[in-house]
Amino acid sequence: MILSDLTGYLARHRQVSLMDLAYRFESNPDALRGMLSILERKGRVRRVSTPAGCGTACSTCDAATIETYEWIGIADARQPTD
Repeated sequence: MILSDLTGYLARHRQVSLMDLAYRFESNPDALRGMLSILERKGRVRRVSTPAGCGTACSTCDAATIETYEWIGIADARQPTD
């Protein structure tokens, strides 16, 4: 997987959990965090503190399950729409 694949996926889906990204790209969540941090520094994505539907602070969920990223950059016109 390359950064452009991750960028395209986020641009299409707008908001995705880290675990969903790990499943989609068959990658380790820690490796994805490194790539996501690059996109955060560029102002393309931001980490969403609490996903919709999670209103508790019980700490029983895996952090990667509720760690969510939102696309805020401008979608590249070359990205496919599916």
